[in-house]
Amino acid sequence: MTAAAELIDVTQRFGSFTAVDGIDLAVPSGKLTTLLGPSGCGKTTTLRMIAGYSAPTSGTIRIDGADSTRTPPEKRNLGMVFQSYALFPHMSVADNVGYGLKLRKVPAAERRARVMETLELVGLAHLADRKPKKLSGGQQQRVALARAIAIKPRLLLLDEPLSNLDARLRVQMRAEIRRIQAETELTVILVTHDQDEALEMSDEMVIMNEGRIVQQGSPAQVFPRPADRFVAEFLGYENFLTAADGTPLTIRPEHLRITGPIAGQGDGLEGTVADVAFRGVDLLVSLDVTDPSGATVRLLADVRGGPAPQPGSRVTVIAPDDHLIPLPR
Repeated sequence: MTAAAELIDVTQRFGSFTAVDGIDLAVPSGKLTTLLGPSGCGKTTTLRMIAGYSAPTSGTIRIDGADSTRTPPEKRNLGMVFQSYALFPHMSVADNVGYGLKLRKVPAAERRARVMETLELVGLAHLADRKPKKLSGGQQQRVALARAIAIKPRLLLLDEPLSNLDARLRVQMRAEIRRIQAETELTVILVTHDQDEALEMSDEMVIMNEGRIVQQGSPAQVFPRPADRFVAEFLGYENFLTAADGTPLTIRPEHLRITGPIAGQGDGLEGTVADVAFRGVDLLVSLDVTDPSGATVRLLADVRGGPAPQPGSRVTVIAPDDHLIPLPR
């Protein structure tokens, strides 16, 4: 697969602090790649280095195969959308979208055509003459996207673009960005701390922690096989226990089964129900269980159908072998 951008042994230090620590990354062309991780993991610093706003302390950045490590941002032909959208309040929607084209001295007729074509793509052609303050948050987000796309960038860089939207709009804009990416076949790099956003939108996920890449792959590769406990916890795995031989294990709540008040049958883990929370379509049952190593651990089970376990009752918990995921010791 062709790489639209490559980072080769890239490090970024700020004084004694290492924000990005010797990473190697190939961003596939025509795909949507997410940089995912907690605050301070190095994902935004990585994006800013790709954009040219920050030069790496060491290492090489290639864009379309060419060494762009020291190329200034304005010569990289990249589109970028920030958290704040950064729209010009005194300009109309059309003028905002055409701003980058005007800077590039695109002739007026071609500029108007590309602006309207891009606004059609994001569903805002009917608001071309409106000012940003008259738009909703979701509409402003689309204008920012349109402005970044109108210049036909080599890469589209999105820095937490949905973080200022409410939950309903975030879900809508996830689908919208995926549609736009698919229709334009743009290479997109999106920074997010939201695992659901990354799982839903990504062709490729790059999970970072403390300045390093800890796991990379498609959502279908990464989610069922987290590389370590950090990745498992970040992706929402909540149950951790230890095998008899000392191997750490994790299992998701929906894969645990509670068989009822039959203990000691040798086919499960003995435990006590600590709490039961009703969540509408299911029950979240907290259990104190003795794991195979003999330690007492707190597990969460997602229960649908059947009678609700009662707090304080003794139960047997089945953790199917095919859903137990071994982690590094």
